[in-house]
Amino acid sequence: MNRQDTASPLQDVLARKIPVSLITGFLGSGKTTLIAKLVRHPEMNRAVVVINEIGEIGIDHDLVTMASENIALLANGCICCSVRTDLQETLRDLFAQRRSGLIPDFDRVMIETTGLADPAPVIQTLASDTLLAAQFRLDGVITLVDAVHGAGQIERQPEAVKQIVLADRLFITKSDLVAADQLVSLQGLIGALNPGAALKVCQHGELPPSELVGLGLASMRASAATLRFLGEVPKPPPTSPHAESEPQCAPYLGARLGRHDASIRTHSLRFSVPFQWSAFSAAIELLTVLRGPDLLRVKAIVNVEGRPVIVQGVQHLFHPPVELDRWPSADRDTRLVLITRDLDPQLVDRLLQNVGALVPSKPVS
Repeated sequence: MNRQDTASPLQDVLARKIPVSLITGFLGSGKTTLIAKLVRHPEMNRAVVVINEIGEIGIDHDLVTMASENIALLANGCICCSVRTDLQETLRDLFAQRRSGLIPDFDRVMIETTGLADPAPVIQTLASDTLLAAQFRLDGVITLVDAVHGAGQIERQPEAVKQIVLADRLFITKSDLVAADQLVSLQGLIGALNPGAALKVCQHGELPPSELVGLGLASMRASAATLRFLGEVPKPPPTSPHAESEPQCAPYLGARLGRHDASIRTHSLRFSVPFQWSAFSAAIELLTVLRGPDLLRVKAIVNVEGRPVIVQGVQHLFHPPVELDRWPSADRDTRLVLITRDLDPQLVDRLLQNVGALVPSKPVS
């Protein structure tokens, strides 16, 4: 992994890239309903929605013109695109037509996956395709879970579990069709698989686009958004009238661990002594070689000889590391959260404890 150097605001490579949101969820979770509402929303007038087939969401009466065989311009300015080949070609085609002026300028992309899709390859595509990575960045994974069938799908369908554990934000749909205790039980199951992602209820696809964006790392400049991306619960300011009654902010990254199923687990590691980048990078690369398929997702802020570096990956592929312009808080510890499958956290612990001249302290989990 090669670390990106800190840049000035005018050279902020992340800020210049188009954010991509991935909307996923098992069959019947309500993705079609949500997308149909999104493409009509006023805030989507500079967005692209990439779906499997345009006709599936019943928006034909809103079409203004066809920019090409698979790109349609909607009445509100939103661009609706269907995947007829592969996602890489679709995104390249969209960017080329945007640059040539064949379609209006757009400032975000939302991709709907099929119900049986594993989100990991889409995330990996954005990380591994250098042409796409130069223009697009992953903003976040949004997963919908059907309140009626979600528990059974978690039990029987590995795709449903994968969609949940890779999510940055989760929404339970059709909650009006189940009893309160069934909803609470499902919330517990989801929280056990992915305790770091915000979980909300969505009724009839009624979600403003603002709920689905701003989930990823958008800038090399450290901010409160950086902390939210890393998984920290913001602490209310001292002047807040609720500051005394609200619980104190939990430690960084993975402190709010829930119950685990037999194979999918969330681990939190914290190290108080800085790393050498070459040693840390070599350890992570070795880990991906040994157990890449079981390393479902990684988010971390790493103290590299005093400088904060953001690391994130899915299975064997990692996004280019990003060095922030400063630390986002007074905390200078290295913090990692790993969502894994059948992977002993002590393996990661021992690997990181034994690399380089700078040896971290015992992790807290």
